Amino acid sequence: MSRSPLRFALSLIAALITLDVAQARTPSVVIGYENNGADPYMVTQSLHLFQKMVPAQITLKFFASGPAAMSALASGSLQFMCGIGIPPFVSAISQGLPLAIIFNQERYTMAAGLVVRPGHGIKTIADLKGHKIAIVEGSQSSFELATFLAEAHVPFRSVRQINMSPPEMRVAWSTKSINAAIVWDPVFDSLRGMGAKVIKTDANLPRDASSYNVCIAETAWVRAHKAIATDFIHALAAGVSYTKRHPKKALGLMANTAGITLPVAKSELAGYEIFSGKDQTTDKVLGSGKSVPHSATTLTLANTAKVLLKIGRISKMPKDITAAVDPAFAEAAEKGAAK
Repeated sequence: MSRSPLRFALSLIAALITLDVAQARTPSVVIGYENNGADPYMVTQSLHLFQKMVPAQITLKFFASGPAAMSALASGSLQFMCGIGIPPFVSAISQGLPLAIIFNQERYTMAAGLVVRPGHGIKTIADLKGHKIAIVEGSQSSFELATFLAEAHVPFRSVRQINMSPPEMRVAWSTKSINAAIVWDPVFDSLRGMGAKVIKTDANLPRDASSYNVCIAETAWVRAHKAIATDFIHALAAGVSYTKRHPKKALGLMANTAGITLPVAKSELAGYEIFSGKDQTTDKVLGSGKSVPHSATTLTLANTAKVLLKIGRISKMPKDITAAVDPAFAEAAEKGAAK
């Protein structure tokens, strides 16, 4: 009997050592995200599908905007970033950062756009000349503003741009500090609720030069962790599937996670064209094999880069845009789902 406490202590030490070894072998994965309102990513997050489906120690990290996440990706402290727009991604790859889009979440249609305050002389895009407009510099709003102004033959520099985060825009609008803004949900919806008039939405942008929310990763890391990257796609696709199978429950999860009401969640979700796991390898999303260079995502990268170069947001075009679109993990996830 005198040996029993010793045996217990030894077995406890052995168990702790085994646990430490197991944890050491399990990689730590940090998933960054933006709050883009009601989209299926919020379902994946709310149901803890990353934790359930990805064999790693998962940490979720919120970012107020895409540009803020790039330094974390570049430093290796962030493995995946979701909800990011195309322009900050283009800016990063133009600087040589080895990043790739591995999942295209959705295309903005009515969930983002340009709004103005009625009664201040701005009724059309042409009326913006000489006025101030709030944007998130380096984000999708830079591309949208440049595109909308070019269509209306208004010089880009004739409009004074004020750099603000979306939450700052909401406050500035309520205090009447700004009269025009380009932003996305949930703030886009908030400004409309405060009386803002919509002049343009992202539905006005063509599919091959459009506004998307995408999930990106550092290329070398995902290639070294193919199974984790594939399971990450599985978790995202599962959120989309759940949304389609259980729309009412999904809206409730989205609203709770995004911090919005159910009516707002319903309105915001209606403003997206959602892409499933199966959609990823089609030409309207990432493409597959020889179709990748001609997919809507790849063409949007190229067209966005041209606009950003013209307005001085980037100093050179990315070297290999096609390499920045990687459907391999979506393909592997889809094959696994079909078995």
